Amino acid sequence: MKRRNVLKTLSLLPLAGTAIPLNSIFASPVARSSNAPFNPLGPVEVTLESFLDKNNIYRTHGIEPIINCRGIFTIIGGSLKRPQTKAAMEAASHNFAQMDEVADGIGQTLADLTGAEWGVVSAGCAAGLKLVTAAVVSGGDPEKLVRIPDLDGLEKTEVIVPITSRNAYDHSIRNIGVTMVNVSTLEELKNAINPKTALIYMVNGDRSWTGAPMSLENISAIAKAKNVPVLFDAANEILTFPPVHLKRGASIVAYSGGKAICGPQSCGLILGQKDILMAAWQASSPHHGPCRDNKVDRDEMFGMVAAVKVWKEMDHAAVRKQWDSYLDHIIKKVSGIKSVQTMIHVPSTLSGLSNVSPEVVITWDADVLNITGAEMADELGKNKPRIAVASGGGRGKDSNINGIAVTTIGMQAGEEKIAANRIYEVLTAKRSPIIKEMKAPTANLSGTWDVDVKFYNSEGKHKLFIEQDGNWIKGTHQGGFAVNDLAGSIEGDMVKLQSSVRLIGDSIIYTFTGTLSGDKLSGNLFMGEYRSAKFTATKNNKPASKKPVFVPSGAPLSS
Repeated sequence: MKRRNVLKTLSLLPLAGTAIPLNSIFASPVARSSNAPFNPLGPVEVTLESFLDKNNIYRTHGIEPIINCRGIFTIIGGSLKRPQTKAAMEAASHNFAQMDEVADGIGQTLADLTGAEWGVVSAGCAAGLKLVTAAVVSGGDPEKLVRIPDLDGLEKTEVIVPITSRNAYDHSIRNIGVTMVNVSTLEELKNAINPKTALIYMVNGDRSWTGAPMSLENISAIAKAKNVPVLFDAANEILTFPPVHLKRGASIVAYSGGKAICGPQSCGLILGQKDILMAAWQASSPHHGPCRDNKVDRDEMFGMVAAVKVWKEMDHAAVRKQWDSYLDHIIKKVSGIKSVQTMIHVPSTLSGLSNVSPEVVITWDADVLNITGAEMADELGKNKPRIAVASGGGRGKDSNINGIAVTTIGMQAGEEKIAANRIYEVLTAKRSPIIKEMKAPTANLSGTWDVDVKFYNSEGKHKLFIEQDGNWIKGTHQGGFAVNDLAGSIEGDMVKLQSSVRLIGDSIIYTFTGTLSGDKLSGNLFMGEYRSAKFTATKNNKPASKKPVFVPSGAPLSS
């Protein structure tokens, strides 16, 4: 290890006026009476033997568990529930109760704990967005509610969204059937508000910070004057007391219950204006209508309340100290490996309320250790003990960095030792030098290719229009609905191609990997979070038309 840099800020400094000291947003922490090392997720320390236990419930189902050094992501299970949350869920499981009465009791308790006017536990944050949208569209009128998503005849049918707030999760809002009205300026927002406006939706980020032109404060001031509610999506943020975005002007703020708060992963925490949230609960299960699919178990509701209480009373300084000890252990383990350097990113009081745990970025010279950061992350993720890390520069977001990033928020005590040993083992393994020369291609793919894609339960017809320059390929990919740029390579008879579909709020990455045989190319189509499909491509050898083009001399005389 040649150096250890501690970064006091992350990749971007926010706009003026957003500094929120972390030690000022929580209630006073509860002092601990024990001198034992603090473990925020429970008293048991994970060992390699316990982690590899063949009787682990995941392994009994053919699933290999993961040590989470990546962060809080739904794709790997969110966060781990704290003991108090699990205890509350267990206690609630022993009795039946009338669910409206449960919701009323939970709503008041969440109000008392958080300082918000009311609270609702939803089936995840995205489901909470759907509930709130149904609430403002129906206004609590069940005859309107049960018509959703057929909004014909309803008064409130539009949701205004700053274009920078469009994201993959606003599907939940669109599922109600509303029209999304995109705006880019405050003037456009003012002009967009009309009697059909049900809601203004915003998501957290630098464009909504205090001081930005389209800040929550500025938008809320306009909305309040027009009596339009504002829904603020703070899914990946920490909870503050009282909720900071309600103080900034939002009518409702929505959090993920299974991220930093460490509540049930399938829960969302929706806080704010009571009349809207009462209508949101009315739209939720156990009631019938468009949001019956938003069913929350009573155990989870009590577990969510327990998580909020623990979060409010927790010794956050002790948690941070424990996280720092994880990184110190990993840094010491890799110290001395040839060309390895480490750099710590710490939570900044200037960077808002997301990404609150520290991370260490471990970098090295790929020509010295004969492994890239992407290869390292793949190796750690697929072999026992499986460890999820990020490749590259972590929150520094420098794509040119060769390395991995280890994040603490999802780690349990003891797992830092397993991770450190495994990272050391992979970095110091003997390998052949990285081969930089590419095999000569066996054929030229230039031309048009007809592609048959076999999805899980349907087939799709795509096209590839390819230009080849040696090993490198460019062109276009015509999917089911769009035409996108294509890039890739061919080595021998192995072909790798990639394109991406970019929509407002959504993206799909298509990665074709296949083997060429004559005029046929077949293999796997990887689609990121949407898993994979099989494809077969056939070169279209139909000769191009040589018909001359006639250019009329004037305007047409008939139509």
